[in-house]
Amino acid sequence: MVYRAIGLMSGSSLDGLDIVFAEFQEQGGQWSYELIEAGCLPYSADWKTRLSGATGLSARDYLLLHSEYGHYTGQQINAFIDQFNLHYKVAVIGSHGHTSFHLPGQKMTAQLGDGSAIAAVTQLPVVSDLRALDVAFGGQGAPIVPIGEKLLFSGYDYFLNIGGIANISAHTDAYIAFDICPANRVLNLLAAEAGKEMDEGGAIAASGTIHHGLLGQLNALEFYRQPWPKSLANDFGTDTVYPLIKGAGLTLADALCTYSEHIAIQTAEAVMAIQQQGKKENSRLLVTGGGAFNDHLLQRLDAHLSQLGVTTILPDSGLINYKEALIMAFIGVLRWRQEYNVLASVTGATRDSIGGALWTGQEG
Repeated sequence: MVYRAIGLMSGSSLDGLDIVFAEFQEQGGQWSYELIEAGCLPYSADWKTRLSGATGLSARDYLLLHSEYGHYTGQQINAFIDQFNLHYKVAVIGSHGHTSFHLPGQKMTAQLGDGSAIAAVTQLPVVSDLRALDVAFGGQGAPIVPIGEKLLFSGYDYFLNIGGIANISAHTDAYIAFDICPANRVLNLLAAEAGKEMDEGGAIAASGTIHHGLLGQLNALEFYRQPWPKSLANDFGTDTVYPLIKGAGLTLADALCTYSEHIAIQTAEAVMAIQQQGKKENSRLLVTGGGAFNDHLLQRLDAHLSQLGVTTILPDSGLINYKEALIMAFIGVLRWRQEYNVLASVTGATRDSIGGALWTGQEG
């Protein structure tokens, strides 16, 4: 069977709305894919402010934003379909939404972007609220991309995504994955102090010096001592990590250098923890997400991971940028097929689940 789908991803770094159009083929239980079209639509300053401030809204204003962002997302999809002449080619849309609240300990997670609004605007089937059922089953609701890594990719032992939050996946006796630490969300907050959207290539960080006092404080944060499954909300980076860095009174270069080292160390710690489940020699780690373009961070990752017998692999830029959106499209396809698309071994839920609310936007 062949399925053509659109996938949407809005990450915590607020870079923009990632959209992909991909084809998935299932033959004898084996899946393959082709990433056909992709793009990132940067958020305006207004949308960045509204999305980042959503958790402070009243219930009424939050729900109004939820609806408005859903309509906005649908309009962007329609423009994407027009741009690449995809009319009558899309079977289903998998929409992650933009995470606002994530409280799995209280069995609640919320992503902005009303799926019914997207379906109404596009008049296509839409799968949204991808994490909700897993959280209801007692899971972390994250990471959810491992189902795509398991079924679409082979030849890698680890998958590292460096977005607003860095997360890792691995296949041992069971498939496991968890959030490592805040990444681009904090790095970009620091770079903004110099009027930059990001530290391009990690150039500022490379000019700095590691502050070992701050590094020790960061590495001592309680989250890093928790066993998996575990996941992070955006406010851990903005409300806990960022103030800790600012309190150290460092230059921007030293702050970026120190936090980059923190990300590299915590990634290595995560790999070491996974290796205790069964170490593989000459392991391969696939790096995706915006952080894969941070040369300084990649050098520090290589320095730590090479000592563990792990080689970092950078794929083509399309997969680096759009792997998560690609997998959102795939999760939508699996939901459409009524097949499991969230793994309990990853999230800690009581069972695997077929996650996502399905909204039928087309006429019968």
